[in-house]
Amino acid sequence: MSSPAQGGPSAPKEKKVGVSSRVLTRMKTIMKKAEKRMSISGPSKPSPSAAKPAAVPAPALAPVAAAAPDAPPADKGKKPADEYPEAAKVPRMQLHEERARKLGERFGLEIKPSEWHSTEGDALRVNKPIRMRVHRTCHQCNTDFGTAKECTNCNHTRCKKCTRYPPKRSEAEKQAARERRAVFLKEQKENAPIIADWDYSNKPFTLTKPSKTGGQDLVYKKPRQRLRRNCCQCNKLFLSGNKTCPGCSHLRCTDCPRDPAKKDKYPYGYPGDEFGARSIPRYKCHQCKTKYPAETAEGTECTKCAHPRCADCPRVKPHRVEPEPDPEILKTIEARMSKLKMS
Repeated sequence: MSSPAQGGPSAPKEKKVGVSSRVLTRMKTIMKKAEKRMSISGPSKPSPSAAKPAAVPAPALAPVAAAAPDAPPADKGKKPADEYPEAAKVPRMQLHEERARKLGERFGLEIKPSEWHSTEGDALRVNKPIRMRVHRTCHQCNTDFGTAKECTNCNHTRCKKCTRYPPKRSEAEKQAARERRAVFLKEQKENAPIIADWDYSNKPFTLTKPSKTGGQDLVYKKPRQRLRRNCCQCNKLFLSGNKTCPGCSHLRCTDCPRDPAKKDKYPYGYPGDEFGARSIPRYKCHQCKTKYPAETAEGTECTKCAHPRCADCPRVKPHRVEPEPDPEILKTIEARMSKLKMS
């Protein structure tokens, strides 16, 4: 019994082609094209039958066999010595020593051999003379010369009138440059960079710098604000660390002016001060620690716990107060945070 695909009448009835049939057809086309290219280009390796042809005589193969050893191998690359004939081998240890010496002279660093990278093997170095790039311009048409000595625009041969950049220096200028270089190297050697004595213990270290006038060395100190307090009685300056006036023995109070003044951070006075005669008394509730308004009489109720002010409610001492945040800034921050919220 034959299948429907093999029978003649049943083949034309199948008009619909599925996805699998299309894929198989496409694969067959690709395989046919690949076989066609292989047949045109020829096999990559000779077959066993082609290796021993029966019709070709032995003398005809002799020239081919003789020419085969002369052909250079394609897979082998050139050696580094053949690629760079002018290069010289320099030990990597020598290169690291030279770099460490230059860094030590310039920055005052001490690089130990244990901190170096791999120093095994050699490195190729090509010594080339130092050259200065000189540009010349034609004095007739103002065109830059190339490698040739003839102008590409007006065919003018380069002469002494053609401008040169940089201009050639005279012997006096060269000697002056050498002297400046010698002075610079001498100053760099005398005024070596500052090397901090790094101590990994908890002992503090000081950074010093040599004085330009030859006096005492300069010591680095943290910048800080200088505060001055004057006495409200005799207007004399308080000494640092003392709360007693040296002129009238007045104790430093909240009325003594401070330079610079910071009333927004210290509205009740500065820490450590006594209450002055002009200071406005402020009290706070001894139950909820809420501050009463200024100049409140006894019996005034607290705004938080409704406790009337009594003799136990203490007076607010001078201390630092953090300013309240601006409501407008809070609104802008809340608006930005609401935009970042994801649904």
